[in-house]
Amino acid sequence: MHEAPHTPAAASHPTPVIGRRSVLAGSLALGAAGALTVSGASSATAATPAGRPGRGLPGDPFTLGVASGDPDHNGFVIWTRLAVDPHAEDGLGGMPAQAYQVEWQIAADERFRRIVRHGTAQARPASAHSVHVELNGLAAGSEYWYRFRVDGHVSPAGRARTAPHPHSFGGPLAMAFVSCSQFEHGLFTAYRRLAEDEPDLVLHLGDYQYEYKKGDYTIPGGNVRDHDGPETVSLAGYRQRYAQYKSDLDLQAAHAAAPWLVVFDDHEIENNWAGDVPEEGSNTPNTADFLQRRAAAFQAYYENMPLRRSSLPQGPGMQLYRRVRWGRLANFHMLDTRQFRDDQACGDGYKNCAAADDPSRTITGGDQERWLLEGFRRSAARWDVLGQQVFFGQRDRDAGPLKVTSMDSWDGYTASRDRITRGWVDARVRNAVVLTGDVHAHWAGDLKLDYSDPSAPTVGSELVCSSITSGGDGTDGDGTHPWFKNNPALRFYSNQRGYVLTRVDREQMKADFKTVPTVRTPGAAASVKATYVIEDRVPGLKQTYLRPYTPPKGFARTAPDLDRQTVEAETARP
Repeated sequence: MHEAPHTPAAASHPTPVIGRRSVLAGSLALGAAGALTVSGASSATAATPAGRPGRGLPGDPFTLGVASGDPDHNGFVIWTRLAVDPHAEDGLGGMPAQAYQVEWQIAADERFRRIVRHGTAQARPASAHSVHVELNGLAAGSEYWYRFRVDGHVSPAGRARTAPHPHSFGGPLAMAFVSCSQFEHGLFTAYRRLAEDEPDLVLHLGDYQYEYKKGDYTIPGGNVRDHDGPETVSLAGYRQRYAQYKSDLDLQAAHAAAPWLVVFDDHEIENNWAGDVPEEGSNTPNTADFLQRRAAAFQAYYENMPLRRSSLPQGPGMQLYRRVRWGRLANFHMLDTRQFRDDQACGDGYKNCAAADDPSRTITGGDQERWLLEGFRRSAARWDVLGQQVFFGQRDRDAGPLKVTSMDSWDGYTASRDRITRGWVDARVRNAVVLTGDVHAHWAGDLKLDYSDPSAPTVGSELVCSSITSGGDGTDGDGTHPWFKNNPALRFYSNQRGYVLTRVDREQMKADFKTVPTVRTPGAAASVKATYVIEDRVPGLKQTYLRPYTPPKGFARTAPDLDRQTVEAETARP
């Protein structure tokens, strides 16, 4: 069940991966099909013969691929956006200024021989020719394939699936989560490797795209490729930037492989923004200008993501936090830690800051906090998973008596963290797991009510995914970090790029931290750096595998070097 809250470029491979098996749908013509059941998307129409689509498209309009998202037990969203020229400066993808009627199909088989739904939807200039179709009436816990057609062009096919029935556990869930894909810093090889793992569900935890103009955010050795256009401030700029990212075939492969649950972080708008407060030194320094920029960014985000109509922006506001139920197995509480937060205490960066402990400060806002706590109280799931953006557990980088932590993470909002943690403890949530992005490195740790007491009981676990590309290649290591001595709850660290692939069942959640050795050249293989297991009703992480580390010949990295590298990677602004 899907539950919305009741509150107001160069690619490393030539062809996309479709999903569990090879799909030939891209070359197959759309045929007649059975009945249509659609809800929520006003652009969807009944399954009547399609009228004449817009004519005269100068090329293939499906250059941005296809996607599905926000599944529940009887349906999901399917998405595409028409663009014959993804690099067009006006952000409209080189499309003529007219609406196009887009046909879509849902099939129970990869060759589209058993069509179960079909219909048409309007792709309009006002929404950058994007299409969102919300489907229901499908079978629970089932695989489906989908595709689109317009003006004689057929899209690639995508694979989606519905969640198990609310009263069923279903089979094991293969879930991957990712974050931080800076186009300039490398190739999206990790997305390709994720697609080849054939997950059932993908969570993207923010920084899907970056706002910088060419050369503003560089890595040692130079960027691998360049952004189009200036820093994204206008609707046209954000639309162009999404089109550039989504034209990457590795990213398209990951979208086509499975349904996604998405949330934004900061770079979808601007580095380190907070509520209605822009970044210091922003190109939109006053509140009115920033809110106009935020409205443009939210509009473009919705146009380019497989989101339900309940997330359609209203000016500078957007309902992004929501709950998705995967049968009795898991609740996914997808959070928004940007739009409603107080400004960072003591400025951004790592600080010793008393204001970070102010009980009035919040990272979620009051409405979202109450919604989340009520979700804990009502939960009957085996696993309650928080899909969110910034580091949750404590990371004190000072070995002395001071507490020096990141003001842009939950460490900068400790009372907010305490209320949420106590909320799941008091509600007797069976297994609480926090999934996190943002920091461009793999981390894993135990969660506590009192981080100052090493003997305090563990009450949950945090799994943090590295970036897809942000920060460049990174370096391999032995799974440790100098901060471990200040933070005994931290268990694992890796500074290579990659993603986390989990297998969730009734007995345990197993997490493989996957890495690629380089994002500078195509074709890198992914391997498992470490595996951790969380057992049912046993809070905390158990390491079951760590790949041995052999330093390169003549290489010696000191703890201060590693410390500096981590801080620089997380600062995000050069």
